[in-house]
Amino acid sequence: MKDVAKHAGVSVSTVSYVLNDSGPVAAPRRARVLEAIRALEYTPNESARSLKRRSASTIGLVVPDLSNQFFALVAEGVEREASARGVLVVLCVPGATDVPEAQHAALLRGQRLDGVVYLSGTGTAPREILELADSGHIVLVDEQIAGFDLPSVVADGRRGAREIAASVLQMGHRQLAVIGGPAALWTAEQRLAGYREAFAGAGIDPDEVPVYTGDYRMASGERLAEEALTCAGPRPTALLCANDLMAIGALEYCKREGLRVPEDVSIAGFDDLPIAALLTPRLTTVRQPAAEMGAMAARLLFELIDGRSSDGDEYSEPLPAELLLRESVGPAPRG
Repeated sequence: MKDVAKHAGVSVSTVSYVLNDSGPVAAPRRARVLEAIRALEYTPNESARSLKRRSASTIGLVVPDLSNQFFALVAEGVEREASARGVLVVLCVPGATDVPEAQHAALLRGQRLDGVVYLSGTGTAPREILELADSGHIVLVDEQIAGFDLPSVVADGRRGAREIAASVLQMGHRQLAVIGGPAALWTAEQRLAGYREAFAGAGIDPDEVPVYTGDYRMASGERLAEEALTCAGPRPTALLCANDLMAIGALEYCKREGLRVPEDVSIAGFDDLPIAALLTPRLTTVRQPAAEMGAMAARLLFELIDGRSSDGDEYSEPLPAELLLRESVGPAPRG
């Protein structure tokens, strides 16, 4: 800025006024400053400017992987909000490499980031993530981590799971099985709790409904659908899958084995990935506002960085999850 000021024959404060549009500058002086900026190819140091303004210039985003469209939509929401503020997003995807999540967190810590939006793929917080929280700002999205009071943006997955299970029960299904998510994840715990509440409300002992633990990936849905549908005893007439990817895996298994959906087996998912409405049959599921969750998490992070209060109702309540009834769930088979 001193070089620009010298070249333009003005004070450094005048250059600052022009760059930040923060004070009155006469048109001739503004023109000289802009010409000096072009001539010297001057680019403002965003890190230094953010320190002075107490605002963000670069944030980190950690997502487990991008093969799951839900995570990609969350990332899109974060990027959209950050881009509107001129903030750079550094993306880390532990699932894309063999590098542990903790090493990604350590790498981010060394980048002098202003804050991090974090989607846990394990349900735990590596020490490096907690150190990030101590030294800067961190916002969780789509998860909460037991034992740590970290700000988070989540959807009402428990209610969504309760509603989709109730809709399956209303179709006459009584032989059910759950393909759940990883036991360590808060989202999986909430969805299973919602299913169990619906079972109890329909007079079914929740402990009598088998639960098969998956990993939110399609392959586990396919494998666990086979396990559930070939077990000893009455075959389930409906599978409640804790996310769409596992539901898609279950659909693939049924297709391969000649089981008709929903005539022989009904299948329900969770998340409403873009592909869910394009499947045959279209997938009954629960829509989570993934992009909105990402954008809201970014806004909350920027408020924390800017030192503004973030205790308002905008972030305190879970976002609504919407039940979407499609063709993959039908009446229970007779006989």
